[in-house]
Amino acid sequence: MGTNLKDIVSQKDLTLKELDGKTIAVDALNQLYMFLSTIRQPDGTLLMDSAGNTTSHLSGILYRTIKLLGYGIRPVYVFDGTPHPLKAAELARRREVKLEAEAEWVRAKKEGRIEDARKHAQRTSKFTPEMLDDSKKLLDLMGVPWIQAKCEGEAQCVHLCRKNEAWAVGSQDYDSLLFGAKRVVKGLSLSSHLELGLIELDEVLKELDITREQLIDIAILVGTDFDPGVKGIGAKKGLRAVKEGKTEELVKDAGFDLQEIRDIFLNPPVTDDYKIEFKTADPDGLKDFLCEQHDFSVERIEKATLDLEKAHQKISQKTLNQWF
Repeated sequence: MGTNLKDIVSQKDLTLKELDGKTIAVDALNQLYMFLSTIRQPDGTLLMDSAGNTTSHLSGILYRTIKLLGYGIRPVYVFDGTPHPLKAAELARRREVKLEAEAEWVRAKKEGRIEDARKHAQRTSKFTPEMLDDSKKLLDLMGVPWIQAKCEGEAQCVHLCRKNEAWAVGSQDYDSLLFGAKRVVKGLSLSSHLELGLIELDEVLKELDITREQLIDIAILVGTDFDPGVKGIGAKKGLRAVKEGKTEELVKDAGFDLQEIRDIFLNPPVTDDYKIEFKTADPDGLKDFLCEQHDFSVERIEKATLDLEKAHQKISQKTLNQWF
């Protein structure tokens, strides 16, 4: 879920051409959940192979990543690690929401309300360890790098940006700003209903006349994955409260440790145990994995593989040209 700061954080229009040649650290789970939400049959049923294994996420990774590479964009996928203990309540809330949505989805399908069924189905998305393993395997076969974060994937994405190994974080959430991302690209899944945009932290702080620490406090008042927030406080009220120095007063009886939440964003655990390297795709491996194991069309995968190889060549040529 992340924190909701859309009422006070503005973004600029962005074109894919402006991202040509850029490396983007992608919040993998954020993107994959969108694939599960949008890549479905008309009644909301996920795409599956003959054994009943979900394949919507694999389709999303394959075709959207090829598109990004084709535009000259280098995506580096970062997967969440062990959740922070304070995230337990939020994860439990999400499970409850999904159970309720699943019951509504079943009811809508039974009553023939196809549009309602799809709407409810989009809120039931959940990842299994097997689905995560398959996602990483597919990226390996595609020659696209991925990183396993220690804890929060977005914090690790920001770490890559700070080391100048990525130009921006690709995510739909605002949490990357709290972790200190200089730039956040939204709409990178290239879904038709999402607008491609750029948020620049320095511009946001300047526009709001606050510090990053104050932005974190606003998020805490609104509610994050690690705290429930303060009842009745939205982004605009939070901004006023923080500027008036009322943060401590408002959270005094909220039942959480303000400094502990601040520290999650200011000092998150990250890792340097990774290597970012775009490799040649494995056509035979892709065909076996997607066609033999998951029933993808051989013809479509052969075409996708050719597109992938062309995209990799484009990326390699741009990298080579940087040396001259």
